[in-house]
Amino acid sequence: MPDTPAPPHIAISPGTAGGQPHIEGRRVKVRDVAFQHEYLGRAVDEIATELDLTLAEVHAALAYYFDHRDEIEQTIADRDAFVAAMKRRTPSLLSRKLAAAEDG
Repeated sequence: MPDTPAPPHIAISPGTAGGQPHIEGRRVKVRDVAFQHEYLGRAVDEIATELDLTLAEVHAALAYYFDHRDEIEQTIADRDAFVAAMKRRTPSLLSRKLAAAEDG
């Protein structure tokens, strides 16, 4: 992330939210707000209610996202790749039980 100061409502702290941009005083990452808005199609007021944020905090997170879209999109892609790799390495207990039932 750039060395420029974060805008109001947004913080970047090495010890909080994995050092990623987040809502100041909270552990809600900017990327999570952006994901809900851009990928899940949630409205600003829905996100505010669900995450217990003010409308100003949600708007600030979205403004930060649009100013740093490429970087944040990369963090989303990295997270998705990590989750997919973990799923491949660690099949779910249900999958193992179903496979065992088919074999037995």
